[in-house]
Amino acid sequence: MRWPSATITRRNMNTLFCGDNLDVLRQHVADASVDLVYLDPPFQSGKDYNVIFESHFGERGDERARAEAFKDKWRWGRESEERYTEIEQAGGALATALRGLRAMLRESDLMAYLCMMAPRLVELRRVLRKTGSLYLHCDPTASHYLKILLDSIFGPACFKNEIIWRYRRWPAKARRFQRMHDVLLFYAAHPSNQQTFNVLYGYERLADSTLKTFGTKKQRADFTSGHRKPSVEDADTEGPPLSDYWVLDERETAGVPLSDSWEVGIIAPISKERTGYDTQKPEKLLERVIRSSSQDGDVVLDPFCGCGTAIAVAEQWRRRWIGIDVNPLAINIVRARLTDAVFEVRGEPVDIEGAAQLASDAPFQFQRWILGRIGARPANGRQKKGADSRIDGELFFRESPSGPAKRALVSVRAGDLQPAHVRELVGVVKREDAPIGVLLTLSAPTRAMQVEAAKAGFFESHRGRHPKIQIVTAEQVLRGQGVDLPGDCMAGLKKARRAPPPHEQLRIPGLASARAPAAASDRRKA
Repeated sequence: MRWPSATITRRNMNTLFCGDNLDVLRQHVADASVDLVYLDPPFQSGKDYNVIFESHFGERGDERARAEAFKDKWRWGRESEERYTEIEQAGGALATALRGLRAMLRESDLMAYLCMMAPRLVELRRVLRKTGSLYLHCDPTASHYLKILLDSIFGPACFKNEIIWRYRRWPAKARRFQRMHDVLLFYAAHPSNQQTFNVLYGYERLADSTLKTFGTKKQRADFTSGHRKPSVEDADTEGPPLSDYWVLDERETAGVPLSDSWEVGIIAPISKERTGYDTQKPEKLLERVIRSSSQDGDVVLDPFCGCGTAIAVAEQWRRRWIGIDVNPLAINIVRARLTDAVFEVRGEPVDIEGAAQLASDAPFQFQRWILGRIGARPANGRQKKGADSRIDGELFFRESPSGPAKRALVSVRAGDLQPAHVRELVGVVKREDAPIGVLLTLSAPTRAMQVEAAKAGFFESHRGRHPKIQIVTAEQVLRGQGVDLPGDCMAGLKKARRAPPPHEQLRIPGLASARAPAAASDRRKA
């Protein structure tokens, strides 16, 4: 993909990149331009992760359509060896650390994963300001190895906390204790202890004995007598209970400074916050990271942004942001999630030459991109086997607000076009009893293809006639010309709820209120 030449600085933020984060960081993010980095990279879990789409036609459980988000599987090979050699030649503490790890781990899958992470962590350290911070979210699979890399890049003196995120979920049958936590490794960019940090209150309940003795007043330790003597100040402890831990009858209860052990529930399967992304993290978790280590107008960077939780929370709390993800499907989810935000998307095709390059370099990514541009979801979960079963995507619509959901079947063709491709789509539409079929193409259709499409006839609706087989080119998609549907398009992606407006933020009587996110009209422009 061709990249614009502009470099991201502190003045032109709110940018979403589609591409490899190592390339994006090296080419487009300036030194010392970021205040806070949050990254939730793959964990070397050995699993495949998916995006699960909205249910239609009664789909349940494993029937739900899904598309691969990323593979958390790493194998030692040429790329791993190249990354290792690059770091070895650069020398320094990181090279020493990797050399020791390789002596222990050999050319293992885990070593391949660490060689993938190491140069990215170097770049993230480079883009941080002196007052900046980094939070690396991981699980116990590789957290101890990642801490060695971070110590060698930042220096042990920059380590601030190992934060434990504890959650509850259904237990698994195993001959070990249940795994119910993740780890966030918190590092400052500089050992001078100048990093931005706001002490958060109200996320943890005061102990009953403390409430009985001191109430909600601030506590102060007095050592004038030679030993610790607790006393109180007139002011109440600051900070509203923004955690889902609190219930309404506890709203008068003040909190204590937030510790390094965070009890935050995972996102419920039926939560309106869900986007369908397998590895989505709760907004309440990211709220703690962003509120504690950044200020209004600061720049937040998420180089593995996935479904965009970190940048969605950054937007809510009036931070500027940069998001990076290699998967066009993730970019489409973020675009749908931030409908009220002003930002730029870079790394996607902006003209037919860019679309052709993407189709040539990465045909599968081209397919995901062009499906997303017309609002379709990939059809991986419903595709049937057979010579005439080429269904790459689905578009859902209703002819009326209360009418049943209907679907248009989509086939993507980036190579040479033949009339047989149209006839194949006609056969699929008939077999599936779909009202409309769409052929998305990179180049213009031939005259013979247009004739075959016309022969398929029309779908009649109360809105008029609609071609039963429609051929839409990438050039038309780039111009904003979509599919002629007989009704309103239904989003294929499951959309997360929007941030509540300021007046819906929790207020605690007698306590200082948290700064509420700005209204959409007040948000900074990109």
